[in-house]
Amino acid sequence: MIPVRHLTILGSTGSIGVNTLDVVARHPDRFRVVALTADKSAKKILEQCRRFQPRYAVLLDEASAEWLKTEVRAAGLATEVLSGVESLEKVASLADVDTVMAAIVGAAGIRPTFAAARAGKQVLLANKETMVMAGRIFMDVVKENGATLLPIDSEHNAIFQSLPQHFKGDLGAVGVRRILLTASGGPFRQLPLSSLEHVTPGQACAHPNWVMGQKISVDSATMMNKGLEVIEAHWLFEAAPEQIQVVIHPQSIIHSMVEYVDGSVLAQLGNPDMRTPIAHALGFPERIETGVTPLDMFKVARLDFEAPDFKRFPCLRLAYQALATGGSAPAILNAANEVAVESFLKCQMPFTAIPAMIEEVMQAVGRKDIATLNDVLAADGLAREAAHEWLTCLA
Repeated sequence: MIPVRHLTILGSTGSIGVNTLDVVARHPDRFRVVALTADKSAKKILEQCRRFQPRYAVLLDEASAEWLKTEVRAAGLATEVLSGVESLEKVASLADVDTVMAAIVGAAGIRPTFAAARAGKQVLLANKETMVMAGRIFMDVVKENGATLLPIDSEHNAIFQSLPQHFKGDLGAVGVRRILLTASGGPFRQLPLSSLEHVTPGQACAHPNWVMGQKISVDSATMMNKGLEVIEAHWLFEAAPEQIQVVIHPQSIIHSMVEYVDGSVLAQLGNPDMRTPIAHALGFPERIETGVTPLDMFKVARLDFEAPDFKRFPCLRLAYQALATGGSAPAILNAANEVAVESFLKCQMPFTAIPAMIEEVMQAVGRKDIATLNDVLAADGLAREAAHEWLTCLA
C-alpha cells in the first residue's frame, strides 16, 4: 500500500503552489493537504480550500484572514483560518505533516522554512532566498534535525537528478568536476544594450519559455535569478564558486548538467514545466505522473549554448561577488534586489537601475559575520533601509 504524504504548502497561491496542487490532484491516493498558506490572496486560497479541504489556511495579512474566516464559515468548511508569521511557522511544523513545500517568494519565506527544517520535515525547497541569505545556518539546521532537503528549482532539481544517489556532499568523492547551471538568458538576451534602459515591466515579465510570477520573471531578465541559484547551488551541493559554471541555453530544455572527471556530462532534459521537478520531489524516490507534455526531440531539433556576458547581466557578476565575499553579503544582495525589482515593477526606476542600486547598497552596508538567523534578518533590514534611501535620492 502506498503511504500517504501529509502536506503543508507554504505559498499555495503562487506559481509553485498552484502547480504543486495540480500534481497533488492527480494523485488523491498519495497526498493529503493539511495546510495552505498565502500572503493576502484570500479569494484564491478560498477556492483551494473548497477543493482540497485543508485543516488550516494561513494568510500573512490579518485583514485578508478575517475576510477568509467569514467566507470559510459561510461555505460550511471545517478549515481553521489563521494569520501572521507565527501561524506560518506553526503549520510548517505540525506533528502530522511530513512534507512541506516551501514556496513563499522572498525573505518572507525564511522563518517558516526554518521551522519545517527544525521539525525534521521533508522540505521541498522552492524558496531560494533561504539558501541565499542563510545557507550555512540552514544546512546546519537540516543536518542537526534529520530533515530531508529536496530542491524544487528546475536547475537544482536537475543537478540533484544528475548526481549519484549516494552523493553525500563531497563532489570530489563522486568524481564530479563541476556543475553546469543552465539559464535561458531571459527576454533581453539579444536586445541592444542601449535599449535596456527603456524596457518596461511588461516586457521584463514576458519570459520566452517559463510562466512565472512577476518578481522571478524580472530576476530572470536581469539574470539575478541565476546569480541567486549559483549561491544556492554552492550550499546545496557544497560546490566551490569556481565549480559552478553558468551556461546560457535559450531553449530551456536542458535544465542543468553535471560534468564528471572522466569527461562525461550528465543532463536532465524536459519541457519547461515546473510540475516535473515538483512531482520528482513529491514522489521521491519514485516517479509519478505529472500531466507534463512529453519532450519531442524532433520538434526541439537543436540545442544552443553560450557564455553569459557580465556587461549585459551585471546582476550575475554581483551574485558571484557576494558569494566570494561571504558573511552577510548574499543577504544584502538579496534584500537590495527585492527592493529594486519592486521599485522597477512600480515604474519608480528604470530597468538598468536595478544592478546600480544593488551595487551601491552592497558597498554602503558592508559585510558582517553571520552566526544566527537574527544576524541574517538584521542584515536584510539594513540593506532594505539603504535601498529605500537610494531610491529616495534617485527621485
